Amino acid sequence: MNPRILLVEDDGSLARVLRDNLTFEGFEIAWADNGEGAIVKARSFAPDLIVLDVMLPNTDGFELFGALRQHWRTPIIMLTARGERADKLRGLSLGADDYITKPFDLEEFLARVRNVLRRVRPAVERLALGGVTVDFRARTVTGNPLGLHLTEQEFVILQYLAEHRDRIVDRDELLRYVWGYPEAPMTRSVDNAIVRLRKKLEPEPHHPKFIHSVRGEGYRLTTDPIA
Repeated sequence: MNPRILLVEDDGSLARVLRDNLTFEGFEIAWADNGEGAIVKARSFAPDLIVLDVMLPNTDGFELFGALRQHWRTPIIMLTARGERADKLRGLSLGADDYITKPFDLEEFLARVRNVLRRVRPAVERLALGGVTVDFRARTVTGNPLGLHLTEQEFVILQYLAEHRDRIVDRDELLRYVWGYPEAPMTRSVDNAIVRLRKKLEPEPHHPKFIHSVRGEGYRLTTDPIA
């Protein structure tokens, strides 16, 4: 079943753009333009993700966030025109899964939606890499006596490679889906991130067993994930 997204946004023009693009990407969409409608839709639609605009008519988005979380543990991306650091920190401290400030790039928005859903509904639950087991749902790494730690970005990269294992994933693809770049810039971000992952996960980083480079094309993960 396609993931369901509840879009809570009072700007009808923006809501239509987001709804059309999310639908095109294969998501099922319900839309509410106020707090009361959001509660009703959340109850009937049972979304996998809520995109919540903080600035709603007659509704404080932060209070609505709390009301939604009282009843559902659905991940929530907060969407707002406010750019103040305090508002962002307040949203994240409440437990928001991500926070996007308007105006935003559509491709970055879609990438963030995919990343949140990938985290809460991973196609690959766990991955065994030698003596290390990576749990993508719990965001933990076990089996390493040194207490190996992965950053959120490293979890996302590794998870994407695991979901596309045994095929080449090119750099531009990772830049779009992990970093949210609409067009691939000239950057070493992917290569540097892979180097860091290898240092943490490979027994011999300069002779990798798991994350292989394919010259001029990208990277390929070759290992069997745990179902």
